[in-house]
Amino acid sequence: MVTRDISGWGRTPVALSDVRDIALHEASDLICGSRSFIPRGLGRGYGDCAVNGPGITAHTKALNGFFVKDQILDSGSGVSFDEILQSIIPQGLFLPVTPGTRFVTLGGVIAADVHGKNHHCDGSFGDFVEEIDLMIGDGSIVKISSTVNPKLFWATIGGMGLTGLILRAKIRLIPIETSLISNTTSICKNIDDLMEEMIRVDGVSRYSVAWLDTLASGKKLGRSVLTHGDHAKAFELDGMKRSNNLDYASTQRLSFPKKMPVGLLNKLTIRSFNESWYQKARLSRKTDFVKINSFFYPLDGVRSWNYIYGRNGFIQHQFCVPDSASDLIPYVLGRLSKERIPSFLSVLKRFGSGNPGMLSFPTKGWTLAVDIPAGSENLGKVLDELDEKIVESSGRIYLAKDARMNKKHLERMYPRLQEFREAKFEVDPHRVFESNLSRRLEL
Repeated sequence: MVTRDISGWGRTPVALSDVRDIALHEASDLICGSRSFIPRGLGRGYGDCAVNGPGITAHTKALNGFFVKDQILDSGSGVSFDEILQSIIPQGLFLPVTPGTRFVTLGGVIAADVHGKNHHCDGSFGDFVEEIDLMIGDGSIVKISSTVNPKLFWATIGGMGLTGLILRAKIRLIPIETSLISNTTSICKNIDDLMEEMIRVDGVSRYSVAWLDTLASGKKLGRSVLTHGDHAKAFELDGMKRSNNLDYASTQRLSFPKKMPVGLLNKLTIRSFNESWYQKARLSRKTDFVKINSFFYPLDGVRSWNYIYGRNGFIQHQFCVPDSASDLIPYVLGRLSKERIPSFLSVLKRFGSGNPGMLSFPTKGWTLAVDIPAGSENLGKVLDELDEKIVESSGRIYLAKDARMNKKHLERMYPRLQEFREAKFEVDPHRVFESNLSRRLEL
């Protein structure tokens, strides 16, 4: 066990914690000890959901091993998506839902009930979980599913690791014929054009996501690049591509130094990046076949890309609102543009209906995520104001990304919060499983 500073992917806030790797044979004794405990996979939660300042932050990489039978993945919770993809893609299988990075663990994905570019079609990851082996607060192990102890199951899906330690899980995979995506790129001159086009492609493409220029203003407010597509079929490929149509390679060619100058990302540099990205997309081919990594994980090609924000780190603010409150999306973009708050990465996606997860994030409508340097002027004030608007619009903030939300908003954003607390108390009455997030928001 090592006591050291630890944070989420956004590198803020930072807390001192006892960090250790945990193996299955010692998990029960550790959980039954006198200290609080939170599991941590690869640390890709942006805020403080996998940080336990006063207690133990336990890495789960030793909870490994997996196999596939009849398109069902049976895997330890510490296995990464990268490891899984290297095995299943050559078998003609793919994950049913994936976030924007493959460097996440199965346990973390379940705890955050992650969504992807296909939520409008397929829902979130929890919709594909068949069974979970969960170690609860007294050190015992229970099997849970949507039919066996469903209350605890749906408290665990999206429960941020607070109901127990996920040991293993079974997941339904989807079949694919190739490791390529048939991708279409559309240029949208403003946010109105973009939202209209995204609604149109809901019924056309399995996957869709838009990158937005948050510094654009006036008639260009929300100018964007929309990419959408589906897994390519074998018959669509030419001879050369068809001969190795299930190839998959996991590579990271670049790496950011861990000491970046403060202020490297500012209004000027982000404006320049946004302009070059937009123009590159405008001049590129509109329809093409792209590799899975390029389509789903564009930032994974750069190791430690989060260090580009410098020592202050960054905040990712992600929220969703129902279709009836879609006007909040241009409002937020206009507010950020007016305040000249720069976002290096801003994405808009569509959500379909949510699932029964008590703390699951997605609800039918829209979700916007913006990455903002933590030292940006007026950032706290502006985000607090936006949070009020989100609550008034029946929206919510994603707990897996949050680092600063006020707890007063939580019950209105997550109306099943009390139900979650009751389910947690039944299996963890002594609050063994805690994190900085759970203490800050009184989960």
